[in-house]
Amino acid sequence: MNPVLRKYAHLLVNYCLDLQQGDRLYLKTTTLAEPLVREVYRAALQAGGSVAVEMNFREQDRILLQEGDEDQLQFVSPLYRQAMEEYEAYLYIRAPFNLFENQAVDPEKSKLRKKALAPISQTYFERTATRALKRNLCQYPTMAAAQNAGMSLEAYEEFVFGACHLFADDPVTEWLKVRAYQQQIVDLLNERQTVRYRGDGIDISFSTKGRTWINSDGQTNMPSGEVYTSPVEDSVNGVINFNYPAVYMGQEVEDVTLWVKDGYVEKWEARRGKAFLDHVFSIDGTRRFGEAAIGTNSNIKRFTKNILFDEKIGGTVHMAIGQSYLQAGGKNQSSVHWDMIAGMQEGGEIYADDEKIYDSGRFLFIE
Repeated sequence: MNPVLRKYAHLLVNYCLDLQQGDRLYLKTTTLAEPLVREVYRAALQAGGSVAVEMNFREQDRILLQEGDEDQLQFVSPLYRQAMEEYEAYLYIRAPFNLFENQAVDPEKSKLRKKALAPISQTYFERTATRALKRNLCQYPTMAAAQNAGMSLEAYEEFVFGACHLFADDPVTEWLKVRAYQQQIVDLLNERQTVRYRGDGIDISFSTKGRTWINSDGQTNMPSGEVYTSPVEDSVNGVINFNYPAVYMGQEVEDVTLWVKDGYVEKWEARRGKAFLDHVFSIDGTRRFGEAAIGTNSNIKRFTKNILFDEKIGGTVHMAIGQSYLQAGGKNQSSVHWDMIAGMQEGGEIYADDEKIYDSGRFLFIE
């Protein structure tokens, strides 16, 4: 038994999902994550839960998109449907075989598949917004993810486990500290109505009147370490340059700059990958923002092309085009939610109601 995986499972089951006696847990991953699945299964049973496990094999989705006819593409697992509609908990463990295996599939078949899953996705968004469905997204280190990050598998394992505080004696205690720290931030921001990001290539403002800043403390994502909201849709104005690569659906776009007026992205540029950016901005809802956020996780010190980690990098901000968060009060709807990240470590500033609250990656009102 790997003691780190045992800690990981305990954290996921008892802190992230807060699994209670009688809760039903739906666990979805790939066969590569079997060592962690064993420990999660054990911990869930010890907590009094019942567990249904779905473990995809290599290229399962790709084979469906290649070989499936219209009826087969519209088939949705009854167990998956029931879990999203009725279960109390859902854990998705990322454990990819190949991050690019779906690059050459028929886009029309992909659209048909997405359309078939749309009603269940809507139920998922609604139930997770109220925690009627306690969900968590996490990572199991695999060779594909390590290679994508430009790291050895051993180094990537240390990176993932370190970002989750799994080398601490008691990871739960560490995440409770994160919760308390970030609560100070959301308490202040929820008292204010306007926010402005300023930095190199950045001067953008937005209203959060009637919206809620949320403390992302590891319960919905592991790791976490961010505070986020959905800005008032027509309030975003200014320009923002994202100096970290923007990665979406396996496509990488570099040095994205967006010009925004009254919440609408009027113009965009990219040093590399602009054609893909053009395509995304043709999709309904993508020219408005669904999220504005601030990353706080100081254990994540490098970019790995994995948004679960990258958007949490301490000393960064990110904004997402497309789908808003219902739990934050957001109203924008889109099939896309694409997070783009900007570094604030060197001179970046954040203002709340014209008061400077953040400078170069540090909140000025927290000692």
